[in-house]
Amino acid sequence: MITGIGAVTPLGVGAEVLHERWCAGASGIHDGGGYADDFVASEHLSVKEARRLDRNAQFALIAAREAMTQAGWSNAEDQTELPYDSLRVGCVVATGIGGISTMETQHDVMRDRGGERISPLGIPMYMPNAAAAAISMRHGLRGSSYGLVSACASGGHGLGMAARMIQFGDLDAVVAGGTEATLTEFSFASFTTMQALSSDGVSRPFDKRRDGFVMGEGGAIVVLEEAEAAKARGATILGEIAGFGATSDAHHLVAPDPSGESAAAAITQAIKDAGADPEQVSYVNAHGTSTELNDAAETVALKLALGEHAYKIPVSSTKSAIGHLLGGAGAVEAVATLLVLNKGVVGPTLNLEQPDPELDLDYVPLKSRPLQNLGSGAPLGLSNSFAFGGHNVSLLLAGAS
Repeated sequence: MITGIGAVTPLGVGAEVLHERWCAGASGIHDGGGYADDFVASEHLSVKEARRLDRNAQFALIAAREAMTQAGWSNAEDQTELPYDSLRVGCVVATGIGGISTMETQHDVMRDRGGERISPLGIPMYMPNAAAAAISMRHGLRGSSYGLVSACASGGHGLGMAARMIQFGDLDAVVAGGTEATLTEFSFASFTTMQALSSDGVSRPFDKRRDGFVMGEGGAIVVLEEAEAAKARGATILGEIAGFGATSDAHHLVAPDPSGESAAAAITQAIKDAGADPEQVSYVNAHGTSTELNDAAETVALKLALGEHAYKIPVSSTKSAIGHLLGGAGAVEAVATLLVLNKGVVGPTLNLEQPDPELDLDYVPLKSRPLQNLGSGAPLGLSNSFAFGGHNVSLLLAGAS
């Protein structure tokens, strides 16, 4: 069960802000990137904390504070009060790349001033598990704690594996999510030479003019608890990770399999894992990167997995408003999906002004709309994440009952 959510995105600091501004049609993208401009480290962290954490770990730490406060794990003085034995509370924070800003900065120091001037914190700040370590140390989480890396599927993998640890009885609760801060010179140059980025810096998923993604930065964290334990302590249940599916294309390093078969299998696995039927799905938060190949392959996958039902449900892309947060995308979009289910409002796919005639699903162009619950219980929504390397993840989320 999900008992707390937190987020830092280009639309602001806070999970509620993400949904509100997205549904209002706001965009956090400017100057070719989705910048988390509202996040100022000094407003949330001590000088010491800020100096010891790369920006990607800073995002995760603040998102975790919000999520844990909502879950009732922190008191008014921001002191942690765990409801379980600390050895039974874990932390999984995913990232696609890690602290690349630190790596670039310290490489410049080595080149310009010599290796002896490099910060002793260079590697600890860069390492992909730094965010998970920071959260576990800040809040005394002594259960299984690690980082997880699977490119743009990382955040989805992180949430799915955290849920599995609870389901298998290894832990009572997990603080889990994903984070990324890659708006750096190397990242822009690398994706540009790959011809992966939008030529005009506009994210327009499913539009026939789409020509690449827009990088964004940020992260999201959720608090997951074993269902009966959460109910026993009187926690407010926000929703549930009801199903988790993961596959690999085994096709190409950066291009998705155009057949959509493996991606569809991940979606099908998530639905079966939840004991649900495709006809019960009321919403899909698409991976929707705004690249020609991804949007076409995802459309095919949705049709394969959902059949005719795919034409009856809204499919929208949060990336149109915040850009592609790479390893943080899956977690942020899972939070966005949960808020769609609980608020009853579907966020739009921005900039979808010239529909691609070959992509014929309902992609919720330009404006938000009310959500229709097509099932009999709590509304169900899919959150898809597909990555370089061929990694596919689909989460089936249930809203609050």
